[in-house]
Amino acid sequence: MLKLRVLVDNNTLIDRYFTAEPGLSFWIETGGRRILFDTGYSDLFLKNAQIMGIDVNNADITVLSHGHNDHTWGLNHLVQHFDRTMKNDRPEMIAHPGAFERKRSGRLEIGMILREDVIGEYFKVSKCRGPVRITDKLLWLGEIPRRTGETKPIGKTLINNEWIKDDCLDDSALAYEGKEGLVIITGCSHSGICNTVDYAIKLTGIEKIVDVIGGFHLQDAGHDQMENTVRGLKRTAPHMMHPCHCTDLKAKIGLGALFNVHEVGVGLELKYE
Repeated sequence: MLKLRVLVDNNTLIDRYFTAEPGLSFWIETGGRRILFDTGYSDLFLKNAQIMGIDVNNADITVLSHGHNDHTWGLNHLVQHFDRTMKNDRPEMIAHPGAFERKRSGRLEIGMILREDVIGEYFKVSKCRGPVRITDKLLWLGEIPRRTGETKPIGKTLINNEWIKDDCLDDSALAYEGKEGLVIITGCSHSGICNTVDYAIKLTGIEKIVDVIGGFHLQDAGHDQMENTVRGLKRTAPHMMHPCHCTDLKAKIGLGALFNVHEVGVGLELKYE
């Protein structure tokens, strides 16, 4: 079984009294392991987790979907939390090597700001370009091939002391091999949501998609991007979808007219066999 709880999202749910911010963080439990998937933009994931009765010190592993600020700046507060609670053991961390590179949009720093050597003092870091098996049924996809052009570069990244366009190659996702089929858990889907789903199918050999939850990166998506996305999702035919974070209302309405789309917000709890 996999249990997922939304610690941070852009939205909250009616009658669930949590706080939201434009970021993403999930708490995942499966196969006897507890996974913190992204940390949002601030310390909000810690506050919401506490209200939910989740002790983030119990996380066995932190997984970063990519290096953008709305998914990693919570790390600063997480290491402060470790200091305050006298946490001495170092949990694991998995991320693409590119997640640790500097990223900019104009004059704004939009990448990870906690120094890599400091992160290494608090986590046993694994930089992974390829897939990694976290549990028998949970797979980190690693770098996702871009077969379709669903997305475009965002800002620039610093590589070998040169600022180049950032194709967000560090973007990745998780795939859970459940009894009924695949559950795909995304951060922002800078690789393209269809590319992400296709790669999860390729790596696992499982074609039935139970759910896709996370950011679909459909913010101000143009007509062609939406058409290509709909075409790709019709081909893989997810049973249901939980688009959130970087998926705007227009995109959700468009997807909801064609697919079984469900609402997401802080406090949402999902379980999959």
